[in-house]
Amino acid sequence: MKATITSIIIAIIFIGGAIIIVNKNSVNSEVNIPINNISMIDGKQIIEINAKGGYQPRKSVAKSNIPTIIRFNTNNTFDCSSFVVIPSMSIRKYLPQSGSADIDIGTKEKGRLVGSCGMGMYPFEVEFI
Repeated sequence: MKATITSIIIAIIFIGGAIIIVNKNSVNSEVNIPINNISMIDGKQIIEINAKGGYQPRKSVAKSNIPTIIRFNTNNTFDCSSFVVIPSMSIRKYLPQSGSADIDIGTKEKGRLVGSCGMGMYPFEVEFI
């Protein structure tokens, strides 16, 4: 009887530990922001976002008051992230299944720009500082 109870307690500890590790890793992956997704080309700020099964990175930090283009890169993207919506700018755009598409958003003041896929399932944001 003691062996059965001990085995159950050990199993609960292992399962609980595995759940904590998985949750910790998924939270950290959403917080990490790639350093190199923004570049300057010909006086314009280019924000590169990969679109497939959502948008990566989900959050970008860019400089305000600089002409800005968001470049969406796709690679065999057949899900709803192939249709981008930025409601505050009345932008609705289909992306190619593979390749890239630029959206010129002009010069933005400090603040947040939010967008998502056509179904609203996959959000992304750009914070202008």
